[in-house]
Amino acid sequence: MTRHVPRLGMLMDPIGSIKPWKDTSFALLLEAQRRGWALRYLELDDLYLRDGTVRARHRGLAVTDSRENWFEFRDETDTPLAELDLVLMRKDPPVEAEFLAATHLLSLAARAGLAVINDPASLRDCNEKLFAQWFPAYCPPTLVSRDRSRLRAFLAEQQHAVFKPLDGMGGASIFVLRAGDPNTSVVLDTLTANGQRQIMAQRYLPEIAQGDKRILLLDGTPVPYALARIPAAGESRGNLAAGGRGEGVALSDRDREICRAVGPALVERGLRFVGLDVIGDYLTEINVTSPTCVRELDAIYGLNIAGQFFDKVEKDF
Repeated sequence: MTRHVPRLGMLMDPIGSIKPWKDTSFALLLEAQRRGWALRYLELDDLYLRDGTVRARHRGLAVTDSRENWFEFRDETDTPLAELDLVLMRKDPPVEAEFLAATHLLSLAARAGLAVINDPASLRDCNEKLFAQWFPAYCPPTLVSRDRSRLRAFLAEQQHAVFKPLDGMGGASIFVLRAGDPNTSVVLDTLTANGQRQIMAQRYLPEIAQGDKRILLLDGTPVPYALARIPAAGESRGNLAAGGRGEGVALSDRDREICRAVGPALVERGLRFVGLDVIGDYLTEINVTSPTCVRELDAIYGLNIAGQFFDKVEKDF
């Protein structure tokens, strides 16, 4: 009897533009290939729907753990998406109209039998900034509003606050203001599009100096180490994309408490690969779209987080 070779579709940003030595999607591809999965590569514009059936152009893919020539495309075909066994939805934010449309197509393909991680309906429902507010006891003082007067009042109350859009990533368009800052009006005008867009304000947490911790959860269970992303000199953002450096840290008792609170909700929603952002004792974001930091944690601690992930996934096949 011929053994079925499982087919993995990776839906991601252009693979030619990634940094393979630090890209988590690439780590997942390497591990799947090592385990004998047939890799298929997709981008958003490869998805389409015809007469109720979600289809896709997808290409065979081979990957090499190298800083040069790290991928090779092979055969190209066009099939119903549900003919694949699993699709990992790893498209980076922003979560805008095209991203949301893709999740609707993925939901239809899932109805036809395709396994999708993370669950596409939950990707729509669980905004990475707002979803944390399902757990307010673990969050810093927070306001979501587009009313600039209300936002100014929050700043006056907190004296030092962070303002950010609801759909960004990598530290983009994050502002830190103190009460009385002469730039307050222009920052709030810009972020809210003159009062037409909801934004988030949170109390500034000075513990950011010790790092914005990324905690990875697989099926609701945390990896026992986090990557503390420490801001560069003169910078208030710890994001690696904004110049922060990463240091490995063991999870604290408070980190584990937060994970116990959040983990069951992730499992319930089919969010199987998630990154929590924790500053000091506070949960600030729940990253569900394309959590990162696997390669850094693997290198520091000799882990194989992608292997742990596929150990869980392969129980379903």
